[in-house]
Formats: sequence, C-alpha cells, structure tokens
Amino acid sequence: MSKRAVLEVIALDAEDAVAAQAGGADRLELVADMAADGLTPPVRTFAEIRAAVDIDLRVMLRLTDGFSVGGPEGLARLVRAAGELTAAGAREFVLGFLDEDAEGAVDLPAVESVVAELAGCRWTFHRAIDHAADRDALRKQLDGLPGLDTYLTAGSPAGVDEGLPTLLAEASRAGEPGYEQRLLVGGGLRLDHVPTLRAAGVDAFHIGGAARPGGWAQPVSTAAVARWRAALDDTGAPDTPRPSRP
Repeated sequence: MSKRAVLEVIALDAEDAVAAQAGGADRLELVADMAADGLTPPVRTFAEIRAAVDIDLRVMLRLTDGFSVGGPEGLARLVRAAGELTAAGAREFVLGFLDEDAEGAVDLPAVESVVAELAGCRWTFHRAIDHAADRDALRKQLDGLPGLDTYLTAGSPAGVDEGLPTLLAEASRAGEPGYEQRLLVGGGLRLDHVPTLRAAGVDAFHIGGAARPGGWAQPVSTAAVARWRAALDDTGAPDTPRPSRP
C-alpha cells in the first residue's frame, strides 16, 4: 500500500488554515508578508490558527527579506520571537540562514542559536539551501542538529523546473549522512512534476501560490488544495501496484 504523501500549504491567517485543512492539507507553514517571501507571523496569528485547525503547524522564523539573520541585533530579535512562539504553544518551525560575509555558506552560529531556543522542537531548513554555494556541505554542517527533520527545496533558486535533476539526485541519497531528513519539494512546483518526484521516493510537497488561483490577495482555495490532495493520493510510491485500465 502506498505511503500517503505529505501536503504542506502556506497559510497567512485562520481563514487560509481552515480552507487548507478542508482541502486535505496535512500541515501548514505559517508566515506573514509574502511580499518579502514569508516572515514570522505575530504570536496572535499563530494562536488564532492553532485554535482554528488541528493539523500540524510549522511557523516561519525569519524577520527580514533575504537569508541573512541580520547581525547580532537581528539574531537577538529572532531568538526572542522563537521564545514567544514556543511559549504560546508552537512546536514546529521553519528557518534557515546564510552568512552574508561568506557568500553562499550556511550561518551555522545563527542557526544553532535559534535552534537552542527551540528546545528540541522539529524544524525545516527552508529554501536558503537553494541559494547555498555547496548544498552537500550545508547538509553535512547541519547534520545532527536537534529537531532538524526536513529540507524545503526546489533544487534551484529558479524553481523545480531547473532543480529537478538535483532533487532526484538528493532523493537517491536518502539515508546517507546529511540526507536522513525528509525532502519537502516546493518552489515553482506543478502537478506535472509530481509523478516523477513520487517515483523517485519523494513523499512531501509544499504549495503556496498553487493553493490560491486568485493570487496572494485572495485566500487559500479549498478546491485547489483538494486537487493537489487527489493528485498526490493518485500517484503512488514506486513499488505500489497500479490498477490496470480497461
């Protein structure tokens, strides 16, 4: 029997969250300000969403556009935000920082400082990996950090179309040191990418704009999420017998 694929949907508020869950989302990524590609939402927004749905929530920890933590002051603000969110009940997060003084290298001290505040909570390293100079080196440096269980990636800064070969190569290394974490594919992801990724063993998918046919000014569409849920459920893992068609 095929393992159900995880569908994660970006939510900005409780209305989005309710619609996404109704459409079949397994998990939400909570963000604010998509004009800046998703920043940390207010604690109040997290609390409203947590009260509205019962699926898993991963909260973005990112206070400025780009992948820099913003120096010592920015890091201190981010650590405070992480503490406020965990105090409010958040137990899953999304983060990722690159060193602005060492182009394309992971900012390991910043990541470690924020992760220490999360006290073992599960977290995703987001698409900062797509902007890293050496993806393999980044994975090896982060390997073993408490709570890291997922990489959100398109395989390329340009999106899944360009990054597909990288995604397939990384999927083939699942279980190796630095590659034990789940591959969550998102960023220019389309339904026609799904069969190839599922055949390679990818079992987690992330959508934002695809859940909002009316654009970011409109709420999540339950029907759009349901189309993705149906497509993922119809596309089995590589060893799943497919029914013969008449």
